[in-house]
This record gives sequence, structure tokens and C-alpha cells, in this order.
Amino acid sequence: MEYGVVTRNAEELEWPEFDVGFYEVKSVAGKPSEPEPEAVNMVSCFADNAAATGNPDLVPEDPEGRKATRERDYFDWDYIDPSVADYKRGLLDIIEDCADVNGDVRLDDVGWPRGEFCHCDRCDEAFADSGFDDREAWRAEVITDFVATAREHVPGDLYLTVYPDPYPGHLYERSGLDLDALAEYVDEFVVPIYDMAYSTTYWLEILASAWADRCEELDTPFSVELYAVNVDLDNLTKAVRVAGEYSDRVLFGYDASQARATLRRMDAESRPGVDHGGGA
Repeated sequence: MEYGVVTRNAEELEWPEFDVGFYEVKSVAGKPSEPEPEAVNMVSCFADNAAATGNPDLVPEDPEGRKATRERDYFDWDYIDPSVADYKRGLLDIIEDCADVNGDVRLDDVGWPRGEFCHCDRCDEAFADSGFDDREAWRAEVITDFVATAREHVPGDLYLTVYPDPYPGHLYERSGLDLDALAEYVDEFVVPIYDMAYSTTYWLEILASAWADRCEELDTPFSVELYAVNVDLDNLTKAVRVAGEYSDRVLFGYDASQARATLRRMDAESRPGVDHGGGA
């Protein structure tokens, strides 16, 4: 089993406990940093608070004209319309810069906000001109085409983060992610299954096992990414063992110190005990 860390701190990429490090070059905040040569550099694609604040016209709209921003329920960041060509060209420039430093790249936040997006004038016109009769199929084509284009800029492994819903058709309907089509371009899917405590793990096992079945069908490896910030060490250790039964790799999100402590405990527990006593 391999273990990795997801971090915003470059120095943590060198910690020997981790087999791989993922470095956040562009987060949902929007401002990019320099890519790191020792990392799989991560790019948040269609979540961008800065771009949305600076240019609200880029934000997707539902049929009632409501925008996909943090001001609405259930949205943790501001979204960008995946049909905006100029914005996508900027993303590809960032992806290419990352690939120039390290050939492996991870794409985060790829997809539409929800099934009801987007119905802005730009998308209505693009759909009308697309030749598609089904709007869901058009949305999926927009996303698959972006990932396929990104693939051309990435000489190494291309990782894609996906929302942790394994139910057939849900990601297609929600985000426009056609996993069968995307698997042609993606070397590994990353499935964040986040919890603030992991006090119970039966639901984690259900999701991880379902993703194992789905990725076996796709013939594509997958990693489970766990949240590590302020999580009890015993609970996080149990979560790692559960996730590791099903995934090809387990990643720790955003607390490298807690991740390192967890791996050291697991290593110590795996070693056979030594009896130093002198029995009769």
C-alpha cells in the first residue's frame, strides 16, 4: 500500500513517510503559486473564488438566473462556467506550467456545479450550436473535451478528482462526468471521502468498496483521500486501514503532521512484539 499527502506546504513533500506528495498550485481561492518539482501539482479548475468575484459573468446560472456562488446553500466556493473558452485557455497554461516542472498533474474541481447548471445566454447559445439534442450529453462533452485537451499537455500521469458518489449515472447527471469516456484520458481517479471525525467507518467502507468495483470496471486505479485535520489519531488510523482495503493508495488531506503520526503508529503496530522477559 502506498500513502500520500495533499498539502500547501512545499517542505512536507520531502517527508520520507509519504510515497507521493500532491501540492496545491491553484486552490479554489483562485490565486496560483509556483509548481513544485517533487510533487504531483494540483489545479482547481472550475472552482475559483477570485475569478468569479472579479468577473461575475463567468459564474454558471440555473434556469432562474441564480448563480453558483458561496452565497447559496450547499456551495462551498464560487464556480466558473466550464464552457468559457478564455478561462479554459488560462487553465491549460497553468497545467502546462505544472507539467513542465513535473510530468504528473492532478485536476481538481472539474465539472458543472449541479445538474441545473448552466442556463446562461452563453451556454444556451453553445448548446443550440452544438448539434446535441440532449443537454446532459452536451455538458458531458464539454467536460470530456477539456480533460482530453489537458491530457495533451501532461506527459506523465493525469489524476482526476471526482465527487465521492459511485452510484451509476449520478456524476454524469450532477457534474457532467462521463467516467467511461474520461477513463480513456485519466491514469488515476482520486476520491476524497472527507469526515471531521471518522468516529464510525461503515459508510467509508461502503463508498470505498463501491468505488473499487466501479474502477475495476473502468480498468483505472483509484486513491481514497482522507481528511486529516484535527482528526483523532485512533479514528484516522482505523479509517486508513478501511480505505486501504479497497483503494490502490490512501492520501491524507491537509495535515501532514497528523498523517505522519498515523503512519508511524501503523508501522509500529505491524511489527511483531519482542519478549524480553525471562520465563521459567
